[in-house]
Amino acid sequence: MRTLGIIGFGQFGRLAAQHLRTRFDVAVTDMEDRSAEAAALGVAWLPLEEIATREIVIVAVPVQAMRGVFERIAPHLRPGALVIDVGSVKTLPVRWMLELLPAEVDIVATHPLFGPQSAKPGLTGLRLVVCPVRGGRETGVARIARDAGLVVNLTTPEEHDEEMAYVQALTHLIGRSLANLGIPDEMLKTPSYQHLLDLCGLIGDDSFELFTAIQTLNPFARETAGRFVAEAQRLLDATNLPNPNS
Repeated sequence: MRTLGIIGFGQFGRLAAQHLRTRFDVAVTDMEDRSAEAAALGVAWLPLEEIATREIVIVAVPVQAMRGVFERIAPHLRPGALVIDVGSVKTLPVRWMLELLPAEVDIVATHPLFGPQSAKPGLTGLRLVVCPVRGGRETGVARIARDAGLVVNLTTPEEHDEEMAYVQALTHLIGRSLANLGIPDEMLKTPSYQHLLDLCGLIGDDSFELFTAIQTLNPFARETAGRFVAEAQRLLDATNLPNPNS
């Protein structure tokens, strides 16, 4: 059984370990001591330096922390190892991996378009973005994902981030804004309003670290968010026009 290490045992790291432990010899690590949680899940807990010597290494930390992790694991990676990130943006992590990881290490960048809450009923039909970077092993990653029931989309880091400026950054901006407002579950709600409540429920548990990464580390997000805010303000300003019936 091939060895696989996961760096970052937060919500997504635990989800990945849960689904991969039947296929790989899985070990995990984290900045916090979560060894008891790892034992309860049936996976090993190892120091970061030992995780980095595994055949496959998944980096599942916030994007803001990825560069530091790549720097720390680089001296310990085996030639021929495969490093996979699961960041919500792609161009920056890919740039860091190419810059910092040894040339004899293969790289595949991924973005699971789901989280633990979406995956509660199972992985079937959920979507995984796969970006080939170095070594040509994206086909194997995609095959494992499809075997688990995921729908795989192959694209480039730039194309991913451009689409995610709408699909993710704009959605999270609207959803977190509504969640912060605490919009109520009204008795007279319409189907459209229920969609807003559902959006709050899906996004409300996401960390602010994730929100910050989506908004600030995607090179296309700020322009998209700015256009949305400007259009909302334009619409509000339009309501201040004189009423022709008054």
